[in-house]
Amino acid sequence: MQRQTTPLTPVLTRLRRPLTLTWAGLIAERLVRAFWPLWSLVAAVAAMLLLGLHDLMALEVVWGIMVAALLAFVIFAVRGLRAFRWPSREDALARIDASMPGHPLAALADAQAVGSGDAGSEALWRAHQARMAERAAEARAVEPDLRLSERDPFGLRYIALLGLVVALLFGSVWRVGSVAGMGPGGGAALANGPAWEGWIEPPAYTGLPSLYLNDQTGEIEVPEGSRVTVRLYGEVGALSVAETVSGRTEDVGAATDPEQGFDITQDGTLMIDGPGGKSWTVTALPDQGPSVQIMQTGAETTFDGQMSQPFRAKDDYGVVEGRAVFRLDMAELDRRHGLQADPDPRDAIELDLPMPITGDRIDFTETLIENLSQHPWAHLPVTLQLEVRDADGQAGLSAPEQMRLPARRFFDPMAAAVIEQRRDLLWSMENGKRVTQVLRAVSHRPEDGLFRSETAYLKLRVILRRLETLVRHDSLDKAAQDEIAQALWDLAILLEEGDIGDALERMRAAQERLSEAMRNGATEEEIARLMQELREATNDYLRQKMQQAQRENQQQNGDNPPMSDDAMQMTQQDLQDMMDRIQELMEQGRMAEAQEALRQFQEMMENMQVTQGQGGQQGQSPGQQAMEGLAETLRNQQGLSDEAFRDLQEQFNPGAQSGQSQGNEGRDGGQGRGQSHDQQGQQGQGQGGQPGQPGEGGQEPGNQQAENGGPGDLAGRQEALRRELERQRGNLPGAGTEGGDAARESLERADRAMEGAEQALRGNDLPEALDRQSEAMEALREGMRNLGEALAENSQQQQGGQGQARGEAGAQESDPLGRQAGQGGRVGTQDSLLQGEDVYRRARELLDEIRRRSGEGERPDVELDYLKRLLDRF
Repeated sequence: MQRQTTPLTPVLTRLRRPLTLTWAGLIAERLVRAFWPLWSLVAAVAAMLLLGLHDLMALEVVWGIMVAALLAFVIFAVRGLRAFRWPSREDALARIDASMPGHPLAALADAQAVGSGDAGSEALWRAHQARMAERAAEARAVEPDLRLSERDPFGLRYIALLGLVVALLFGSVWRVGSVAGMGPGGGAALANGPAWEGWIEPPAYTGLPSLYLNDQTGEIEVPEGSRVTVRLYGEVGALSVAETVSGRTEDVGAATDPEQGFDITQDGTLMIDGPGGKSWTVTALPDQGPSVQIMQTGAETTFDGQMSQPFRAKDDYGVVEGRAVFRLDMAELDRRHGLQADPDPRDAIELDLPMPITGDRIDFTETLIENLSQHPWAHLPVTLQLEVRDADGQAGLSAPEQMRLPARRFFDPMAAAVIEQRRDLLWSMENGKRVTQVLRAVSHRPEDGLFRSETAYLKLRVILRRLETLVRHDSLDKAAQDEIAQALWDLAILLEEGDIGDALERMRAAQERLSEAMRNGATEEEIARLMQELREATNDYLRQKMQQAQRENQQQNGDNPPMSDDAMQMTQQDLQDMMDRIQELMEQGRMAEAQEALRQFQEMMENMQVTQGQGGQQGQSPGQQAMEGLAETLRNQQGLSDEAFRDLQEQFNPGAQSGQSQGNEGRDGGQGRGQSHDQQGQQGQGQGGQPGQPGEGGQEPGNQQAENGGPGDLAGRQEALRRELERQRGNLPGAGTEGGDAARESLERADRAMEGAEQALRGNDLPEALDRQSEAMEALREGMRNLGEALAENSQQQQGGQGQARGEAGAQESDPLGRQAGQGGRVGTQDSLLQGEDVYRRARELLDEIRRRSGEGERPDVELDYLKRLLDRF
C-alpha cells in the first residue's frame, strides 16, 4: 500500500536536524527534572568523603549517615524512574510547532474540511498551506528548559555542587579508602592504632600551595626553605621520623616527638617509620637569582631632558625591588678646560626602578623615567648598571651600559656657554675663578641679540658679582656652590626659552612642520611626534601669554576694552579639545579637514588675548588690588634698574648719546628709557623716536638724569618706591595663611634689597645698586607668586574675562599623581601619567601607604573597608 503524503512530509525532511536536536533536549530536560535529587545526593556524599569528614565523626554517626544516604539513593532513583518518560518524535515536533506563531506544522498536517469543490475556497486553502510551509521552513531547534528553581527553591543542588568543587580542590581521593577501615573489626583497629599527618609549606613569597604529605607518594619537588611539619598520633614511640633534607646537626629532637618541624635545605629522603608509614624522595629546588637587562629599543630623551630607559627584569618567583646606578666613566672623559681639575667627591646617582603595580613580577618590562638635566654629570660619559632583588635577598646585575648621561640640550649659544660654566663650577670649586673669567669674557660688550633682554644680562651680572665676591674672599662652600649653580640654570632657561615672541615662533614652526608632514603623507609615528611637539609648544605659548597678562596691566583706572560682538570665550581645555580633534581627523585619514582645522587653530592662537578677570579697582577684592599694586611696584623697580644700567654704560662708554642707542631699548620699547619713564606724574610716555624728543607727557626727567649724572635723583626715587612697598606690605591680605606669611617674608627681603640699592645709589656704586635692585625684583616676583597661591587657596577660581582664553594662575589643584583636574567645568583630565615627576614611584608610595593603613586595626571599620576596596583593584 502506498504511503500517504501530506504537505508536511517534505517540510519534515528539511527539519530533520532541528527535530533531532529538540528531541535530545527533551531527553536532557526530563532527565534533569527526574533525577536532580539523585545526583545532588551523590555530589554531597562524594564531597564528604573527599574532604575526610567521616574521619572526624564517631563510627556510629558515620554508619548512620551511610545508611540514610543509601536509603535516599534508592528512593530518589525509584522516583526518578517513575517520573521519567522517554520523549517521542511527536513530542519534539509539537515542541517546535509551539515555538512558532500560528502552529505551521499542525496546519500543514490538516486537511480542508469545508468548500472542497469550490475553486475559490481551494485557492484560499492552497495559499494558506503555502504560507504555513514558508513559516515552517524557518523552524529552529528549541532549547531545553533546564531550570529547576520551582522544584528546588532552596538551591540544594548548588550547595551539593559547591561542596564537590571544594572537595576536588582541597580534598583527596585517598581519603575515601579510609571508609573500608570502618567496617566490622576495622574501626577498633584504626581508633587504637598509630596515625600521622604532615605538611610541606613552601616559602610565602613563592605563592605555591602547601602539600599534604598523606596524599604524596614517591618523589616530591619543593623550593628550598620549605617548612615540613609532621604530627604523630597514638602511642609514643610507635612512629618515628627520619630525614636527611634539613642538614641539621644541632638541636635535633627525638625522632619520636609527637610534633616535629624543620626546613628543607638540600635533596634527601623523608621517612615515617612504623605502622602505616611512608617514605619520600625530596628534591630541593634552588631559588634562582633575578636577572635584569637594559633595552635599547624605546630609549629616548625629550626636549626638556626627561630620560626614558626601558628595561626587562625576570625572576622565578618575582622581583621585589630594583635600582639604577649611574657612575662617572673617568676613562672615557675628555679632561679638558674646566674638567682638568680634580673633581669634588660626588656619590653615584642611584634611582629606584619602577615596579609593576598590578600583575606578577616574574617577567616584566618597565621604563625608568627621570630628568637628570641639572646634575653635574649631564652629557658626561657614565656607565649605567641596573640591580634587582628578589624576596630571598638575591641580587641580579645588568651588564654596564656606557652612555652619556641624558639631559636637556641648549641650542642658544649664550645659554650653552652658561650651562658649560655651571658644569665646570659643579665639577670642582677650584674652577670658581676660571668660571668668573669666562663669564666676564663672553659677556663683555655683548653684540645685539646675544642676550634676549636686559633682564637676562642683569641676571648674569648679579650672578657674576656674587661669584667673584665668594672667590675673592675664599668663601665658596657647598651651599654657595649650589646656589650659584641654580641661578645659572635659571639664567640658561631664560636665554634658551626666551619670551612670548620666542614661544610664538616655536608654536608657528611646530604648526608648519605638522602641516608639511600631512601634505607629504608622513607616517603615523611621525605625525604623532609632531602633534605632541605642537601640544608642548602651544602649552608653552599659553604659559607665556598668562605671564604676560600678569606682568602688564594694560587697563589703567579699572577700564577694560569693550568686548566685540563676535568675540569668543575659550578655556585651555577647549584648546586641548581642538588639538584632540585635529589628531582624530589625521588618524582617520581626513587630511583636508585636519589641514583646515589646523589653519583655524593657528589663526585663533595668533589673535588670542589672555585676560585675568574683569574690572579694575572698582569691584575688585583686596587681594586683586594688592596684586596690581605689587605689579606696579615691580614695573617701577624695573624702570629704575634700567636707568641705573644705562648710567653704568655711560661710565664705560662716554661717547654714547645719553644711553639712547638703538640697542638699548627699555622693556617697553622706548629708546633709552625704562618702564619708569611711562609712569603718570613722573615721566612722559616714551614713544621712541629721535634722541632728545620729548614724550607726550611733557619733559623727560630720564634724559635730564643721564645728562646731569642722576644717581642722587635715582636714590630719592628708590627711597620713595621703598616707602610705597612698606605701605603695601602693611595692607597685604592673607595674614595667618602659609602663602600670606611667605609673601610677607618675600616683601621684607625686597624692602631690605631696595634699602641696599638706595644706599649704593647715594654712594654712586652703580654695580652694587644693580645687584640689590635685581634681588629686590626677584623677591617681589616671589612675593606675588606666594600671594597668588594664598588667594587661590581661599577663593574659588574666578571666571575669566573677555577674550579667547581665561584662567588664574595657581587656582588649580593637582591630584596625588600630579595631574590637574579638568578645566572649564569639565570632569577628568587629559594630562598624561608619564609626565612630570616619576609617577611610578609616586603610585608605589601611595599603594604602600594604603597597605600600611589597612593593617592598623584601631582605625574605624568604615575606613578599613574603604582601604580594602582600594586594594582589591590591585
